[in-house]
Amino acid sequence: MISVELSRRFKKIVREAGRQAEVSATLKLVVEGFGNPHMHSGLSIRKLGKHLYECRTGLAWRLIFEANKGILSFDFAGHHDEVQNYLRGKR
Repeated sequence: MISVELSRRFKKIVREAGRQAEVSATLKLVVEGFGNPHMHSGLSIRKLGKHLYECRTGLAWRLIFEANKGILSFDFAGHHDEVQNYLRGKR
């Protein structure tokens, strides 16, 4: 079973954007389908780096997470430009 960790930053971003229901539904789908490459494309999961991934809640909003053994750690959410700025800071 895969567990999910949500950072304070992630929770704050989601709460301030008012997207709790949308994100909750997406997290459930990601947990159910992560590790099954055939489901990744349907869930819009895309690998960004060694352990870094993104998934989409809709056309415009993305969730960034790290995948380690048995744990998916969600740290950031936002639109394309916000995600790009976040990723520049991580590299």
